[in-house]
Amino acid sequence: MKRDAKPTINDVARLSGVSKKTVSRVINKSPLLNQTTREKVEAVIADLGYVPNPQARALALRRNFLIGLIHDNPNAQMVLGVQEGILQTIRDTEFALVVRPVDRHSPTLMEDIRHFIEQQRLYGVLLLPPISENDGLAEVCRDLGCTLVRMGSARLDDDAHLVASNDRQAVREAVAWLAGLGHKRIGFIAGPAGFRSAFEREQGFIEGLAEAGLAPDAALAVRGDYKFESGYEAGQRLLDASPRPTAVFSSNDEMAAGLLHAARERGIDVPTQLSIIGFDDTAIAAHIWPPLTTVRWPIVPMAAAAAHKLIDPEGAFTRQSLFLSDLVRRASVTAPGSS
Repeated sequence: MKRDAKPTINDVARLSGVSKKTVSRVINKSPLLNQTTREKVEAVIADLGYVPNPQARALALRRNFLIGLIHDNPNAQMVLGVQEGILQTIRDTEFALVVRPVDRHSPTLMEDIRHFIEQQRLYGVLLLPPISENDGLAEVCRDLGCTLVRMGSARLDDDAHLVASNDRQAVREAVAWLAGLGHKRIGFIAGPAGFRSAFEREQGFIEGLAEAGLAPDAALAVRGDYKFESGYEAGQRLLDASPRPTAVFSSNDEMAAGLLHAARERGIDVPTQLSIIGFDDTAIAAHIWPPLTTVRWPIVPMAAAAAHKLIDPEGAFTRQSLFLSDLVRRASVTAPGSS
C-alpha cells in the first residue's frame, strides 16, 4: 500500500487476517465477536488510521448507512427518548439517523413509507407504536429488503424484529399498590383508541382493580389522547364526579401533568386530597410539583436494543427483546386522608 493512499477496509481485513464482514462487525460493535478478534482488528484500524467510508460501502451494498425512525406518536417526550437511545448506539459507527413523522390515517401511508425507504435507501427501520402494530407496514419493509424492528407494548413479531414492554403487568401492579394504600375510588385516564399501549394499560388497570376486589366505575374513566390538554380536560371531568376519586392512574405523564394542573386550579392538594400516578417517566414527571409517581417505561434501553438489532441483523437474536417497566415512587401519592 502506498504511503499517501488512504487505507481501505480491504487493507484492514488483510492485515488482521479476517474477512471484510468481520471488520464491519467490529466497526458497528457487533456482539458476535470474541474479544481477541475485536482487539486485533481495532489495533490494525488504529495503526493504519483507517476511517470508514460509508458512501463507498453504501454504493457497493446499494444501501445507505441510515436508520429510519418512522412514527405517528403524539407523545413528543417518548419520541425524543427513542432518538436518544438510537443515537447512543450508533455513535462512533458508520450509521446516521433519519426521522420521518407520518399520518397513520393517510390513505397513501403505505406508498409514502415505501417511497421514503426507497428514496433514502435505508439500511433499517424502527417503527414506533401505533404504526408498529400495522402488519402491512412491516411487510412493506420486508418486501424492500429493509431490516425492521417494531417497538410495542406487547409482542408484535419474533425476537429479532421486536422490542416490547410489559405495560399490562406494570399497570396492574401500580393499581394494586394504590388499592393497598387504601384507595377505593380510583380514576383512570385512558390513552387514545387504536393504540396497543392504551389497550394494554387499560387492561392492566382493570386487572389491578379486580385483584384488589374493586369494580371499574364508568364515571371515573375518561379517554385522552396522550397530550397535556386532554389530561387537563379529563381531570375536569374526573374532579366533577361526586364523590370524586381519591387517586387517578393516567396512561402517560403528559396527561397526568394536565390532571395535576386541573387539581391545582381547584385548590385540591396533591397528594393529600388526590394521589396521581403516570406512565413513562419522561422528564416532565420529575420536573413538576409535586414530583410524579410513575411507571418507568424503559424507552431509551428499548431504542438502544432496537438500533443494535438494525445495524447488526445477524446478532439480533442475542439482544434483549422484552423490557420490564417498574414503579418510580415520588411525592404525588399517599394513603387517602393523609395530611
